[in-house]
Amino acid sequence: MVDKPHLNLVIIGHIDHGKSTMMGALLIETGAVTDREARELEKLAKEYDRDSWSYAFVFDKLKEERQRGITIDLAFRKFETPSRYFTIIDAPGHADFVKNMITGASQADAAILVVSGKKGEMEVGIAANGQTREHAYLAQTLGVKQLVVAVNKADVYDYSEDRFNEVKESVGDLLKNIGFKLKDVPFVPTSGMAMENLSKKSDKLSWYDGPTLIDAIDNFTLPEKPTGKPLRLPIQDSYSIKGTGVVPVGRVETGVLKKGDKIVIMPTGFEGEIRTIEMHHEEISQAEPGDNVGISIRGITLQDAGRGDCLGHPSDPPTVINPSGKWTGQIIVIWHPTAIAQGYTPVVHAHTAQVAAKFVSLVKKLDQKTGAVIEDSPKFLKRNESAIVELSPIKKMCLEKYNDFPEMGRFAVRDMGRTACVGIVKDIDTGE
Repeated sequence: MVDKPHLNLVIIGHIDHGKSTMMGALLIETGAVTDREARELEKLAKEYDRDSWSYAFVFDKLKEERQRGITIDLAFRKFETPSRYFTIIDAPGHADFVKNMITGASQADAAILVVSGKKGEMEVGIAANGQTREHAYLAQTLGVKQLVVAVNKADVYDYSEDRFNEVKESVGDLLKNIGFKLKDVPFVPTSGMAMENLSKKSDKLSWYDGPTLIDAIDNFTLPEKPTGKPLRLPIQDSYSIKGTGVVPVGRVETGVLKKGDKIVIMPTGFEGEIRTIEMHHEEISQAEPGDNVGISIRGITLQDAGRGDCLGHPSDPPTVINPSGKWTGQIIVIWHPTAIAQGYTPVVHAHTAQVAAKFVSLVKKLDQKTGAVIEDSPKFLKRNESAIVELSPIKKMCLEKYNDFPEMGRFAVRDMGRTACVGIVKDIDTGE
């Protein structure tokens, strides 16, 4: 393992704005992918008659890797800058990104928002239904605090300072409205394709005096680890392993898990004791926030711990909302074919859980920019509207208030394979 501080990085942005190419270019530029591998990829790209796609192949090649096991996949996705080491959270499809971000399978500490500077492309991305807008909203709601904007395809917009400024202004307005502090968001002109201004200053951008993309992400601050909070470990999956028994796997969100700890799993109510904790196939004596671990627990069965359940200490167990209870959420509607009304029962994704839940009440509609109440008890909610709502799960579900556990207090509503809205948990009535 590297001794440098580690951050999880997600690359977001509208389709076709050059995310995969940017990824590949970053991996090559930081030496995470060797020149030989890069040349092989370029050769492969030529065979497919897609010279310009060679960097995208770095990521697409993972599709075959995935079938063969996970290690190669992960090795491909780490890279280092002078003072940080990053894991790239790869979310190939838009829907995967949304799901991964929400389920906390990959809580990103920071993001690069890739925006094409090409005439017309940036405009489409920030339009009402553009993905630049949607990804930026999601990143903000899901707690990504740090952002760098790569104004990509500089080779296409002829390294033009005017065009760069135009993009910076439009995207800046969007980010400010969503709640990012612009003074903390560097805008960097880049070309993933021509490898310009990634780690070395470019002569073609002599008018630009800011950081390169790699300098900008090297300046990200490290998130505080919430080790002092009660333990919350949402379970990603449980495996039955010969000779070991049932091993739940998940990522510690808050608190510390130690070997020998007495634990409780909710909502199943299973109580047991930790025999061993494993990370990256090595046994460790304790796990901290951010650690993805497998845990062996005495006497546990597959019924006791499944995806969406949450592990904690019996002294401060995870909060469970019953079907007779509800939670109050502050949401933003991102997309809906018509409108959201009382009684709507979609699937809610929170940490690793996916549970159908019913909108029992639309409490009030809010002004998105100021949070002021625009309307009490609205009849319905449409796209881009913000509101306070009450939801009730159709079966027991673990959730926490966002103020107590931000990691466990975010949720998204999915419908027809798309994200209808994202939100945070303001209040909980467990409904015993």
